[in-house]
Amino acid sequence: MKYLIILGDGMADEPIPSLGRRTPLQAARKPDIDRLAALGRNGLLDTIPEGFAPGSEIANLSILGYDLPKVFEGRGSLEAASMGIGIEDGEMAMRCNLITIEDGKILNHSGGQISSEEAAGLIGYLQKVSGGGDVNFFAGVSYRNLLKIKGGNKNIITTPPHDIIGKDFRDFLIKPMTEESRATAKKLNELIIKSLNILQSHPVNVARKKAGNCMANCIWPWSPGYRPQMETLKAQFPQIRKGSVISAVDLIKGIGVYAGLTPVEVEGATGLYDTNYEGKAAAALEALKNEDFVFLHIEASDEAGHDGDPELKVRTIEYLNDRIVRPVMSAIRDWEEDISIAILPDHPTPCAIRTHTAAPVPFAIYRTTATTADKVMKFDEFSAAEGEYGLMAGRQFIELFINGD
Repeated sequence: MKYLIILGDGMADEPIPSLGRRTPLQAARKPDIDRLAALGRNGLLDTIPEGFAPGSEIANLSILGYDLPKVFEGRGSLEAASMGIGIEDGEMAMRCNLITIEDGKILNHSGGQISSEEAAGLIGYLQKVSGGGDVNFFAGVSYRNLLKIKGGNKNIITTPPHDIIGKDFRDFLIKPMTEESRATAKKLNELIIKSLNILQSHPVNVARKKAGNCMANCIWPWSPGYRPQMETLKAQFPQIRKGSVISAVDLIKGIGVYAGLTPVEVEGATGLYDTNYEGKAAAALEALKNEDFVFLHIEASDEAGHDGDPELKVRTIEYLNDRIVRPVMSAIRDWEEDISIAILPDHPTPCAIRTHTAAPVPFAIYRTTATTADKVMKFDEFSAAEGEYGLMAGRQFIELFINGD
């Protein structure tokens, strides 16, 4: 048996007036995704354990069956694994967004969807003027970069920038949770203020402003942690001898690395609506020829949700249908080996609020060996609630998916 998870990041939503009080999943034309749901069995999955914020790091770890209180050490440590950057004893890693601030308020969490090339120029400059020694910056993909601090204390309060769009950044500067973490919070806040003072005049931002684009004029460090300890999927499930993770996002690739999966690079994978969908589908099918498990992650719907753009979100779901699910379903018709396919979001990213929520997400599981299906005919938040699997949580999903009904 082969196993493929197709994850549309942030694909779930809430009814939207401009879409006729439908969610993007309900409004999208997606016959192949609906067919997968109709041929399989469906349910809702609670991906956010109690006490955790509804982020992609939490939700994707939960989907893969990990016990969050035991293994979670922040986004930065996971993204470092994807980037091939080691985290030594005594080091703390953090996600370091490039963001846009105007008139003291956070305009966006992505530096206006800055390109990886532009971001690398800014991060390289920050490393030159603010890095070295105990503080070091590393360029990632687009606005998603990495900051490491030797001797950093993770007991600090940070806020994801996508949760505070339109808010005054000064109200959300980093706060210490203990006396021991006070120095770490102070150092990080100094780095934020310094970046705001120097990045606006960098040639990358001067060119972006001239072109009418948002300037990536500030860093925003968040989600601190140390090196995590995670058991691989192979150690948990003997069926998974070898597997791959396919994503444009360092966070997801890093989770895959710790889970024992091999990251597959796809040219033109951007993490946005213009990503190389066809390349990702082809890479997944190629990996499955020689491997047992593939985690195929598509970020585009989440970014559309953060941008508050329902029409774009509908389009990203239609792209997922036409350019990922359709070619995959077409290809496996000729396969001799059996395959199980799951499709789901990791969390909702409602366009109305432009950030994540902890509401359960729909999922469908189709197996080529199945002889019966449940009554669900469409894949969306409300139809899935009528599915045979009902409401599940955390590790129940991966246990069901790998070990069967």
